[in-house]
Amino acid sequence: MRNGGRLRLGVNIDHVATVRNARGAAWPDPLRAALLAETAGADGITAHLREDRRHIRDSDIDALMAALAVPLNFECAATAEMQAIVLRHRPHAVCLVPEKREERTTEGGLDVAGDQSRLADFIAPLREAGCRVSMFVSHDPRQIEACARIGAAVVELHTGLYSDLLADGETALAERELAALRSGAEFAASLGLEVHAGHGLTYENVEPIAAIPELMELNIGHFLVGEAIFRGLGPAIEEMRRRMDLARGII
Repeated sequence: MRNGGRLRLGVNIDHVATVRNARGAAWPDPLRAALLAETAGADGITAHLREDRRHIRDSDIDALMAALAVPLNFECAATAEMQAIVLRHRPHAVCLVPEKREERTTEGGLDVAGDQSRLADFIAPLREAGCRVSMFVSHDPRQIEACARIGAAVVELHTGLYSDLLADGETALAERELAALRSGAEFAASLGLEVHAGHGLTYENVEPIAAIPELMELNIGHFLVGEAIFRGLGPAIEEMRRRMDLARGII
C-alpha cells in the first residue's frame, strides 16, 4: 500500500496537561487545546494516559470522548487497567507503547516479537470492540512482522533516534536511520499494515519523514505545544500542516 497523497496529522496534547499539572490547577485545559487543534486542521487527537497520570488524567479522556469531532488516538501501556479503560470508552484508535515510570518520554518501541502471545491476547478484545490497534515500534523487520502476526491494524514507527541524530549534528547517521525508516515503512505496507510515524518531529526534520510514500499519518505533540508559546497553537499546527503538504508535493 503506497500513499503519495495527503498525510493525516494527529496532534498530541499531553504536554498541555503537563503545564497544567505543574501548578496543580485546571488551566491550561487539554480539551480546549484539542478543540483548537481541530479548528486548525488536525485530523485526530492523541492523548497518552500513563499509569502514573503525570499529564493526561482520566477526566481528560472523558472530556475528549464527549466533545471531539475528530478521532481520538488513545495511547497507553498494555496493562489490564488500560485495557479496561479502553473497553469502557471505545476510542477510534489505541496505540500501545512501552512505558517505564522513570522515563521522561517514551523510549524506543515495543518488543512485540518478544511478547507476541500476551500482546495478541491483549489486543483481541480491543479489536472486537471496534478499536483500530496500533503498535509503536522501531523499524526492525522482526518487530513489524510480529505486529502483523498478532493482528494489529497499524504500526507507528518511532522517529526519535532520527530526530535526535539530526539535533546532534550526526547527519550521516541520521541519513542511515532515515533509510531504515523508509525500508521499515515499505515492509510494513507490504504486509498490509497501515503505517504511521512519530516522536521528536519538528519543522526542521519533518519533511524527509513526511515524504515517505507509505506513511499515512504523523503524530506530533511536544514540539507543537512548545511552538504554541511563540505563535499560538493554531498557527503552529497550520505551519506543520503546510510543511507536511510541501513534502508530499501538494503545495
